[in-house]
Amino acid sequence: MAVTEQQLQTLKDRARRIRIDILKMLTDCGSGHTGGSLSAADIATALYFYKMKYDPRKPGWKERDNFILSKGHAAPLLYTVLAQAGYFEHAELCTLRKIGSRLQGHPDSKCLPGVEISTGSLGQGLSVANGLALAHKLDKAPNRVYALLGDGELQEGQIWEAAMTAAHYKLDNLCALVDNNGLQIDGPVAKVMGVEPITDKWRAFGWEVLDVDGHDMEKIVTALDKAETIKGKPTMIVCRTVKGKGSKCFEGKVEFHGTTPTKEELATAMKELEEGVCK
Repeated sequence: MAVTEQQLQTLKDRARRIRIDILKMLTDCGSGHTGGSLSAADIATALYFYKMKYDPRKPGWKERDNFILSKGHAAPLLYTVLAQAGYFEHAELCTLRKIGSRLQGHPDSKCLPGVEISTGSLGQGLSVANGLALAHKLDKAPNRVYALLGDGELQEGQIWEAAMTAAHYKLDNLCALVDNNGLQIDGPVAKVMGVEPITDKWRAFGWEVLDVDGHDMEKIVTALDKAETIKGKPTMIVCRTVKGKGSKCFEGKVEFHGTTPTKEELATAMKELEEGVCK
Protein backbone atom coordinates (compact mmCIF):
# COMPACT_ATOMS: atom_id res chain seq x y z
CA MET A 1 0.00 0.00 0.00
CA ALA A 2 1.39 3.38 -1.02
CA VAL A 3 2.33 5.88 1.66
CA THR A 4 -0.27 8.62 2.15
CA GLU A 5 0.28 12.35 1.98
CA GLN A 6 -0.64 12.60 5.66
CA GLN A 7 1.99 9.98 6.57
CA LEU A 8 4.59 11.82 4.52
CA GLN A 9 3.82 15.15 6.19
CA THR A 10 4.01 13.56 9.63
CA LEU A 11 7.41 12.07 8.76
CA LYS A 12 8.68 15.40 7.42
CA ASP A 13 7.57 17.17 10.60
CA ARG A 14 9.27 14.48 12.67
CA ALA A 15 12.52 14.89 10.73
CA ARG A 16 12.42 18.64 11.35
CA ARG A 17 11.94 18.13 15.08
CA ILE A 18 14.82 15.66 15.07
CA ARG A 19 17.10 18.23 13.44
CA ILE A 20 16.06 20.82 16.02
CA ASP A 21 16.90 18.46 18.87
CA ILE A 22 20.25 17.55 17.31
CA LEU A 23 21.27 21.18 16.96
CA LYS A 24 20.15 22.12 20.46
CA MET A 25 21.99 19.26 22.13
CA LEU A 26 25.17 19.81 20.12
CA THR A 27 25.20 23.55 20.82
CA ASP A 28 24.66 22.95 24.52
CA CYS A 29 27.42 20.33 24.61
CA GLY A 30 29.92 22.20 22.45
CA SER A 31 31.27 18.93 21.12
CA GLY A 32 30.11 16.38 18.58
CA HIS A 33 29.31 15.77 14.93
CA THR A 34 26.84 18.13 13.31
CA GLY A 35 27.06 17.57 9.54
CA GLY A 36 26.61 13.82 9.33
CA SER A 37 23.89 13.77 11.96
CA LEU A 38 21.81 16.29 10.02
CA SER A 39 22.39 14.71 6.61
CA ALA A 40 20.98 11.35 7.71
CA ALA A 41 17.99 12.70 9.66
CA ASP A 42 15.44 11.94 6.95
CA ILE A 43 16.81 8.41 6.54
CA ALA A 44 16.64 7.63 10.26
CA THR A 45 13.16 9.15 10.49
CA ALA A 46 11.87 6.89 7.73
CA LEU A 47 13.41 3.84 9.38
CA TYR A 48 12.19 4.43 12.93
CA PHE A 49 8.84 6.06 12.31
CA TYR A 50 7.71 4.31 9.14
CA LYS A 51 9.46 1.02 8.54
CA MET A 52 11.06 -0.74 11.51
CA LYS A 53 9.41 -3.02 14.09
CA TYR A 54 10.48 -2.40 17.69
CA ASP A 55 9.09 -1.89 21.19
CA PRO A 56 10.85 0.79 23.31
CA ARG A 57 9.30 -0.75 26.44
CA LYS A 58 11.08 -4.02 25.60
CA PRO A 59 14.41 -3.14 23.93
CA GLY A 60 15.35 -6.82 23.79
CA TRP A 61 12.09 -7.90 22.10
CA LYS A 62 13.01 -10.95 20.06
CA GLU A 63 10.86 -9.98 17.08
CA ARG A 64 12.36 -6.50 16.65
CA ASP A 65 14.13 -5.30 13.55
CA ASN A 66 17.77 -4.34 14.10
CA PHE A 67 19.39 -1.01 13.30
CA ILE A 68 23.18 -0.67 13.15
CA LEU A 69 24.62 2.85 13.03
CA SER A 70 27.89 1.92 11.36
CA LYS A 71 28.82 5.62 11.08
CA GLY A 72 28.86 5.84 14.87
CA HIS A 73 29.98 9.46 15.00
CA ALA A 74 26.39 10.37 14.05
CA ALA A 75 25.41 9.37 17.59
CA PRO A 76 23.45 12.63 18.18
CA LEU A 77 21.05 11.51 15.46
CA LEU A 78 20.60 8.05 16.96
CA TYR A 79 20.08 9.46 20.48
CA THR A 80 17.46 11.91 19.27
CA VAL A 81 15.59 9.24 17.34
CA LEU A 82 15.67 6.83 20.29
CA ALA A 83 14.39 9.54 22.65
CA GLN A 84 11.57 10.48 20.30
CA ALA A 85 10.74 6.80 19.85
CA GLY A 86 10.35 6.42 23.62
CA TYR A 87 13.46 4.50 24.66
CA PHE A 88 14.34 7.11 27.29
CA GLU A 89 13.19 10.52 28.48
CA HIS A 90 13.61 13.37 26.03
CA ALA A 91 15.22 15.55 28.75
CA GLU A 92 18.22 13.22 28.82
CA LEU A 93 19.36 14.56 25.45
CA CYS A 94 20.84 17.59 27.22
CA THR A 95 23.40 15.30 28.91
CA LEU A 96 25.21 14.55 25.63
CA ARG A 97 28.93 13.88 26.21
CA LYS A 98 28.79 15.01 29.82
CA ILE A 99 30.53 13.08 32.59
CA GLY A 100 28.40 10.16 33.72
CA SER A 101 25.99 10.46 30.79
CA ARG A 102 24.72 7.41 28.92
CA LEU A 103 24.90 9.54 25.76
CA GLN A 104 28.57 9.17 24.97
CA GLY A 105 30.42 10.51 21.93
CA HIS A 106 29.74 7.21 20.19
CA PRO A 107 26.89 4.78 20.94
CA ASP A 108 27.44 2.33 23.81
CA SER A 109 25.21 -0.75 23.72
CA LYS A 110 26.11 -1.68 27.30
CA CYS A 111 24.43 1.31 28.88
CA LEU A 112 21.79 2.71 26.52
CA PRO A 113 18.62 0.83 25.52
CA GLY A 114 17.98 0.67 21.81
CA VAL A 115 21.65 0.62 20.82
CA GLU A 116 22.29 -2.78 19.24
CA ILE A 117 26.09 -2.54 19.12
CA SER A 118 28.77 -0.04 20.14
CA THR A 119 30.06 1.66 16.99
CA GLY A 120 32.58 4.29 16.03
CA SER A 121 35.44 2.36 14.43
CA LEU A 122 34.39 2.83 10.84
CA GLY A 123 33.93 -0.12 8.52
CA GLN A 124 32.68 -2.63 11.07
CA GLY A 125 28.92 -2.10 11.16
CA LEU A 126 28.03 -3.97 7.99
CA SER A 127 29.80 -7.09 9.29
CA VAL A 128 27.71 -6.90 12.47
CA ALA A 129 24.57 -6.47 10.39
CA ASN A 130 25.53 -9.54 8.36
CA GLY A 131 25.83 -11.60 11.52
CA LEU A 132 22.42 -10.52 12.74
CA ALA A 133 20.80 -11.15 9.36
CA LEU A 134 22.39 -14.59 9.07
CA ALA A 135 21.26 -15.48 12.59
CA HIS A 136 17.67 -14.51 11.73
CA LYS A 137 17.92 -16.66 8.60
CA LEU A 138 19.13 -19.66 10.61
CA ASP A 139 16.29 -19.14 13.09
CA LYS A 140 13.82 -18.82 10.21
CA ALA A 141 12.74 -15.54 11.83
CA PRO A 142 11.09 -12.68 9.89
CA ASN A 143 13.26 -9.94 11.47
CA ARG A 144 14.96 -7.46 9.16
CA VAL A 145 18.31 -5.74 9.66
CA TYR A 146 19.16 -2.18 8.62
CA ALA A 147 22.66 -0.66 8.58
CA LEU A 148 23.51 2.99 7.96
CA LEU A 149 26.94 3.64 6.45
CA GLY A 150 28.81 6.82 5.57
CA ASP A 151 30.23 7.35 2.09
CA GLY A 152 33.69 8.07 3.48
CA GLU A 153 33.34 4.79 5.34
CA LEU A 154 33.21 2.97 2.01
CA GLN A 155 36.96 3.57 1.83
CA GLU A 156 37.37 0.83 4.46
CA GLY A 157 38.27 -2.60 3.09
CA GLN A 158 36.13 -4.45 5.62
CA ILE A 159 33.03 -2.94 4.02
CA TRP A 160 33.72 -4.79 0.80
CA GLU A 161 34.48 -8.07 2.55
CA ALA A 162 31.11 -7.70 4.25
CA ALA A 163 29.49 -6.82 0.91
CA MET A 164 30.74 -10.10 -0.57
CA THR A 165 29.61 -12.05 2.48
CA ALA A 166 26.07 -10.65 2.41
CA ALA A 167 25.66 -11.50 -1.27
CA HIS A 168 27.20 -14.96 -0.86
CA TYR A 169 24.72 -15.89 1.85
CA LYS A 170 21.81 -14.28 -0.01
CA LEU A 171 20.87 -12.08 2.96
CA ASP A 172 17.66 -10.65 1.55
CA ASN A 173 16.62 -9.68 5.10
CA LEU A 174 19.43 -7.11 5.12
CA CYS A 175 19.09 -3.54 3.85
CA ALA A 176 22.06 -1.20 4.01
CA LEU A 177 21.85 2.53 3.35
CA VAL A 178 24.67 4.93 2.48
CA ASP A 179 24.49 8.53 3.64
CA ASN A 180 26.17 9.84 0.50
CA ASN A 181 26.79 13.47 1.49
CA GLY A 182 30.13 13.75 -0.31
CA LEU A 183 32.16 15.07 2.63
CA GLN A 184 34.33 13.49 5.33
CA ILE A 185 36.51 14.92 8.06
CA ASP A 186 39.48 15.55 5.75
CA GLY A 187 37.47 17.10 2.90
CA PRO A 188 35.49 15.98 -0.14
CA VAL A 189 35.28 12.20 -0.39
CA ALA A 190 36.18 12.41 -4.08
CA LYS A 191 39.50 14.08 -3.22
CA VAL A 192 40.42 12.01 -0.15
CA MET A 193 39.72 8.69 -1.89
CA GLY A 194 36.96 8.54 -4.45
CA VAL A 195 34.30 5.87 -3.95
CA GLU A 196 32.21 6.40 -7.06
CA PRO A 197 30.60 4.79 -8.96
CA ILE A 198 28.87 3.59 -5.78
CA THR A 199 25.81 2.04 -7.43
CA ASP A 200 27.86 0.09 -9.99
CA LYS A 201 30.17 -1.26 -7.30
CA TRP A 202 27.41 -2.59 -5.10
CA ARG A 203 25.63 -4.15 -8.08
CA ALA A 204 28.91 -5.82 -9.09
CA PHE A 205 29.13 -7.26 -5.58
CA GLY A 206 25.74 -8.91 -6.03
CA TRP A 207 23.40 -6.47 -4.30
CA GLU A 208 20.11 -4.97 -5.40
CA VAL A 209 20.80 -1.24 -5.57
CA LEU A 210 18.35 1.65 -5.29
CA ASP A 211 19.56 5.22 -5.82
CA VAL A 212 17.41 7.95 -4.22
CA ASP A 213 17.33 11.53 -3.04
CA GLY A 214 18.09 11.10 0.67
CA HIS A 215 15.99 14.14 1.59
CA ASP A 216 12.88 13.15 -0.38
CA MET A 217 10.81 11.31 2.21
CA GLU A 218 8.51 9.71 -0.33
CA LYS A 219 11.44 8.27 -2.28
CA ILE A 220 13.11 6.98 0.89
CA VAL A 221 10.03 5.15 2.17
CA THR A 222 9.25 3.81 -1.31
CA ALA A 223 12.79 2.40 -1.51
CA LEU A 224 12.44 0.83 1.95
CA ASP A 225 9.17 -0.78 0.87
CA LYS A 226 10.76 -2.12 -2.32
CA ALA A 227 13.74 -3.51 -0.37
CA GLU A 228 11.35 -5.79 1.51
CA THR A 229 10.23 -7.36 -1.77
CA ILE A 230 13.74 -8.26 -2.98
CA LYS A 231 14.49 -11.97 -2.71
CA GLY A 232 17.79 -13.82 -2.88
CA LYS A 233 20.13 -10.88 -2.30
CA PRO A 234 20.68 -7.93 0.04
CA THR A 235 19.62 -4.39 -0.84
CA MET A 236 21.70 -1.22 -0.81
CA ILE A 237 19.91 2.13 -0.84
CA VAL A 238 22.28 4.89 -1.93
CA CYS A 239 20.88 8.09 -0.39
CA ARG A 240 22.18 11.25 -2.06
CA THR A 241 22.30 13.80 0.75
CA VAL A 242 23.70 17.19 1.76
CA LYS A 243 26.07 17.42 4.69
CA GLY A 244 24.49 19.58 7.40
CA LYS A 245 21.04 19.51 5.77
CA GLY A 246 18.47 21.75 7.46
CA SER A 247 20.20 25.11 7.69
CA LYS A 248 22.31 27.19 5.33
CA CYS A 249 24.70 27.67 8.26
CA PHE A 250 25.90 24.10 7.91
CA GLU A 251 24.90 22.75 4.51
CA GLY A 252 27.79 21.53 2.39
CA LYS A 253 30.42 22.78 4.85
CA VAL A 254 33.11 20.24 5.68
CA GLU A 255 34.14 22.15 8.82
CA PHE A 256 30.90 21.04 10.46
CA HIS A 257 31.80 17.37 10.21
CA GLY A 258 33.04 17.42 13.79
CA THR A 259 32.27 20.90 15.13
CA THR A 260 29.12 22.30 16.71
CA PRO A 261 27.02 25.44 16.17
CA THR A 262 27.57 28.70 17.99
CA LYS A 263 24.57 30.15 19.79
CA GLU A 264 24.17 32.64 16.94
CA GLU A 265 24.21 29.86 14.33
CA LEU A 266 21.71 27.91 16.38
CA ALA A 267 19.35 30.89 16.49
CA THR A 268 19.55 31.25 12.71
CA ALA A 269 18.97 27.55 12.20
CA MET A 270 15.97 27.55 14.51
CA LYS A 271 14.30 30.20 12.38
CA GLU A 272 14.95 28.16 9.24
CA LEU A 273 13.54 25.03 10.87
CA GLU A 274 10.44 26.90 12.08
CA GLU A 275 10.95 26.07 15.72
CA GLY A 276 7.70 27.80 16.64
CA VAL A 277 5.59 25.00 15.15
CA CYS A 278 7.57 22.19 16.76
CA LYS A 279 6.37 22.10 20.35
